[in-house]
Amino acid sequence: MADDRPILVTGAAGGVGAVGRTVVEALRRDSLPVRALVHREDERAEALRATGAQVVVGDLARAPDVARAVDGCRRMYFGMSVSARYLEAALTTAVVARRYGELDAFVNMSQMTVSQMDLTSVQESAQQRHHWLAEQALDWSGLPVVHVRPTVFMENPLFTSFADASIARDGTIRLPFGTGRTSPVAAGDVAEAVAAILRDPAPHIGKVYELTGPRSRDLHEVAGEYARALGRPVSYVDVPLEPWIEHELRGLGPPPHLFDHLATMARLHAANRYDRVTGDVELLTGRPPSDLREFVETHPYLFPATQARTF
Repeated sequence: MADDRPILVTGAAGGVGAVGRTVVEALRRDSLPVRALVHREDERAEALRATGAQVVVGDLARAPDVARAVDGCRRMYFGMSVSARYLEAALTTAVVARRYGELDAFVNMSQMTVSQMDLTSVQESAQQRHHWLAEQALDWSGLPVVHVRPTVFMENPLFTSFADASIARDGTIRLPFGTGRTSPVAAGDVAEAVAAILRDPAPHIGKVYELTGPRSRDLHEVAGEYARALGRPVSYVDVPLEPWIEHELRGLGPPPHLFDHLATMARLHAANRYDRVTGDVELLTGRPPSDLREFVETHPYLFPATQARTF
């Protein structure tokens, strides 16, 4: 008999790349029952309801809210935007899920940096440390966990808003990555990989999947992909790290926790920590990951300043 208990998707309203929302949409295309947990009622919650998903409003750091969301579900996806409350939310969710005791899969959104961390690591951001600690706790919990570790998203501001502004201004990508190589992955590919696990989790329980784009490239090669996608010259200009952090990044006014995370990502790119390529996207989805040129061509709304310019 078909199991009509819903699949819980947290973070369903979406942050960078809207992975949770896309997971909901992918599962609903297969007519699977979905419960979407969002932080507030707004137009994004209404859009989720329009897919046929049940929408509940709650706070992942409040156990009563999580218990209400998990109740009656058979499996779940845990994902949350960059937040100083991330670890509290992850541990709260793990405790509730363990007490509930009826899940056959707990798919945890982590990040690839975790694979290079240990007890003595000090170079990572507070957010990355939270992901590492959350993985440890989930592994101890006895829950049927699958960890998904994407590298940097193509939708990250480093590759969208920063690139968009400088390309529109003078045809350059100005980032402090030095000769570091990177393999950004499209959030849509990550969401499809998560949805594939949730559809049939049994073969994946206890495994770790590291999701990257199809190639790792330095920023000169990345600039070439933007140039081909936009049909105009684009070059990479390496800029000093600390002045970029203090003037360019701080000038955006991000909250302290997010500021720390983005600054650390820039430092780790310069240290070549993102030079990774795996075949896990294709393994899970049955198709190769999206390339950067394809992403830029198909997401013009992420590059408004560049699109507004006439060349």
